[in-house]
Amino acid sequence: MDKTTARPDDYRERRKHLATLSDAELKEYFWKLAEQAVAPLVDLARTYTTPSIERSVLLRMGFSSLEAKVLVEKTIAHNLMGKGAGHVVYRLSRLENTDIKSAGLMLLNDTGWEKVKESFGVQS
Repeated sequence: MDKTTARPDDYRERRKHLATLSDAELKEYFWKLAEQAVAPLVDLARTYTTPSIERSVLLRMGFSSLEAKVLVEKTIAHNLMGKGAGHVVYRLSRLENTDIKSAGLMLLNDTGWEKVKESFGVQS
């Protein structure tokens, strides 16, 4: 920006639509705009994942880093990454009525993948 060109002082003009709002209304308007600004980010977080995120989820579920790495790789190989590796393990634990760790170990031993895929409606 050229330093000799002064920015027009249009602050008063740009804030006219806010001038009549109370503090409570301004606060409400602020949060409405903030929600609009972050909505695309929230949507991305809800619909996309990465191997790194999924390994982190599995670590918090009690798996070792080596187990988590392999579970994520197998989840990708079975075209279930969109569901999330942690969700896959959780789903199998519910289907088999077993704990999370046992379900993850089943998947590590290549047991239960077809059952999980069927429950998600994913074709082999």
